[in-house]
Amino acid sequence: MDEEFSVDPSQLLEAASDFAHQPGALSDASAQEFLTRFPLPAIIGALQTNADYPGLENALVDCLERLFRTKYGASLIPHYMPFVLVGLAADSQKVRRLACIAISCLLEHTDKRIAVQLVLQDSVYSHLLSCLVDGDEQVATAATDAIKNLAGYPEGLGIVFPASVNEATHLGNLAAKCSSLGRVRVLALIVRLFSISSSVASEVSKSNLLSLLEAEVKNTNDTLVILSVLELLYELTEVKHSTEFLSKTSLLQLLSSIISNGAAESILRSRAMMIAGRLLSNESAFAFIDESSFRTVLSAIDRRFDYQESQDADESECALEALGQIGSSFQGATLVLSTSPPIARHVVDAAFDRQQHGKKLAALHSLGNIAGETRTGDTMVLNSSAEENLRSLIYDKASKTSKLTPSGLLLSVLQQDSEIRIAGYRLITGLVARTWCLMEIISRPEIINIVTDTYTETKKIGMEARHRCCEAIYRVFTSSSKLISDPAFAGMASKLQEAIRKGPYGARKHAEAQPLVMTADRF
Repeated sequence: MDEEFSVDPSQLLEAASDFAHQPGALSDASAQEFLTRFPLPAIIGALQTNADYPGLENALVDCLERLFRTKYGASLIPHYMPFVLVGLAADSQKVRRLACIAISCLLEHTDKRIAVQLVLQDSVYSHLLSCLVDGDEQVATAATDAIKNLAGYPEGLGIVFPASVNEATHLGNLAAKCSSLGRVRVLALIVRLFSISSSVASEVSKSNLLSLLEAEVKNTNDTLVILSVLELLYELTEVKHSTEFLSKTSLLQLLSSIISNGAAESILRSRAMMIAGRLLSNESAFAFIDESSFRTVLSAIDRRFDYQESQDADESECALEALGQIGSSFQGATLVLSTSPPIARHVVDAAFDRQQHGKKLAALHSLGNIAGETRTGDTMVLNSSAEENLRSLIYDKASKTSKLTPSGLLLSVLQQDSEIRIAGYRLITGLVARTWCLMEIISRPEIINIVTDTYTETKKIGMEARHRCCEAIYRVFTSSSKLISDPAFAGMASKLQEAIRKGPYGARKHAEAQPLVMTADRF
């Protein structure tokens, strides 16, 4: 190391620690001022030659990370690529992580074409893949971020998705050579890449990388590995454009197989149900997935309800939630009410039965989705066959309880704890679009009293759900000229109108703290 760049390690340790722990975001001016006092070659040299100096490596790594995250610091990275390359292969996990972060900063803050060219010419991508599969958790995360940044630019797509499947850097080849942990990390990277954009997802699909997730579930008996991959699939279904690409795979058949497998761990069946429910929850799902695939999943879930004794509480709740997710769309709701017999019967039974609290709550929310609480306009009410099945299921259930009528069931729900009440508000908001339900509700003054009581709820979510319920009841009521002109309902209409006018938090707008006067305690 040149003498001009030598520095006292104790002095550098103190300065780097202070710099790394400065509060707030660093400006380019701060970075430039620090590097004027301690040139980058001096910091890098100290990191390489004084690694054993107590606390120095940690301080310098933290300091360099903050420097590289500034635009000025990132502009220096192209001049120190040899250091970055050495760092990517270093024994120190902290240094490897720093090198991965440097690549991310290079891609984020410098000219994209120059940055991608540097990555290409120095075989940086291969080193990043090594960090991904061989590094510790923090190194793997930093490597994933860097690769995601690289794939985010058209110039980088060819690096991340090589044209030849025989390339060593092809993610399929990499996964085949990894340990189980390494494969899960590669699969996690694929999910992250898929989420960038529809165009990148298309590259993932064309490279046949989605099949790796399915294959991993099929080809192992390791429950923890399967669960990890199912969690990745769950993340995948959150991506807006996932349905289009996942519909081209055999994922739904795989999920149906897991759900139907009575010998599988309950937690695996539960996650499979949740993944299927999320995947089939969008209106766009029917544009890419045929109805028979929907029915296959519903049939698998339906069969699990035949084994209630072997189904634990979590699995039951997941099954109900999955049905609610599928039923949140117009076509999905039509389907869960049109199977023979309607699979929605399980939701109705659990919503109004003396079940465990979690199961009842899941069922009420799911029934609210099926009834249309999450839909708008003409999509709330379904076709005549589905509507008749919904009505029959609820009336039949009521007739088998002490409540006797749907209004009795709904009132009972609103008289329970806050979580159940909120689900009840959602359910009424959806159901009241039907004339039969409106008549049930306005025939019970107790229901109107609860939903118009602005002091019933104390939490924001409850206040807003109650207010939306009032609005829904009043909107449907006022759409009927016959009902609105009936003097018998004038008082009820006035109550609803006043509750709506106050807003969800209206009763508390002018509440002020009251002084409390009491005598002093005496001993």
